[in-house]
Amino acid sequence: MRSRMNAPSCSTRARRTATRWFHQARSAYVRRQHAFGPDAFLSALRKVGVSPGDVLMVHSSFDRFRGFTGKPIDVILALQEAVGGAGTLLMPTMPFSGLALEYIAQGEILDVRRTPSRMGLLTELFRRLPDVVRSVHPTHPVAAWGANAGAMVAGHHLAGTPCGTGTPFARLLDYRGKILLLGTGVAAITFFHAAEEILEPVMPFTPFTKETFSLRCRDKDGNIVVCQTRLWDPELARRRNPAKLVATMKQRGLWHEDRVGRLKFVLLHAQDVLDTLRLLAERGIYCYDG
Repeated sequence: MRSRMNAPSCSTRARRTATRWFHQARSAYVRRQHAFGPDAFLSALRKVGVSPGDVLMVHSSFDRFRGFTGKPIDVILALQEAVGGAGTLLMPTMPFSGLALEYIAQGEILDVRRTPSRMGLLTELFRRLPDVVRSVHPTHPVAAWGANAGAMVAGHHLAGTPCGTGTPFARLLDYRGKILLLGTGVAAITFFHAAEEILEPVMPFTPFTKETFSLRCRDKDGNIVVCQTRLWDPELARRRNPAKLVATMKQRGLWHEDRVGRLKFVLLHAQDVLDTLRLLAERGIYCYDG
């Protein structure tokens, strides 16, 4: 028998019940008033500017798909239909959330066949699909599907930084690639790291470590591949604030935002992101706090 001291009070139980009821009622309201299905989602993608033949990097949070009447796989199928057979769909599949230096300190060896993505439900589901390939990289692998999937992920492990020249992120520039944010903020844009390498020569500081790390991972055949790469300075990484570019992009008409149901999404051109960051750098503005 629990003592009165340990037993939850009536008021505590009442608060818990009320909270549970509130969340259930809110979820029911969203499903009823803001429902949207796969067809509406596809139409919204078209409206915001996703076109057949696009090379599209998607950052997503399925938790934000409140009111969606389909399944997670229906989101991916709609994205594939939006870019079509001539297009290419990409998703980051990093095996960690947080800092890359903290991840490699754990001594994990990424296996492109088995190591799960920590970038959300849709990314993990996507990487497991047939005809999806995953780049060979110990910290920042990318899953890709479509006409240019192989070209986008090739040789990722040879790059000098995880997201710079020779990576799927930087190659968005070669293919006039677009970046789609589905329920995520601008901080999710991994292409920002590609821009960091490109703009490094004109920055008053380097965002990267002085040390070059020798990291191992396994390719699709189970072979060990060694990658020589710089990572990000942890102090600067904590101060990074890509949101500083949003106002300028909106002022220049480069920010394409819409919503379907309760889901907000943003479509950007990778080149526009880089050009805006370069413009800000010319003004002495960099996307870091402090």
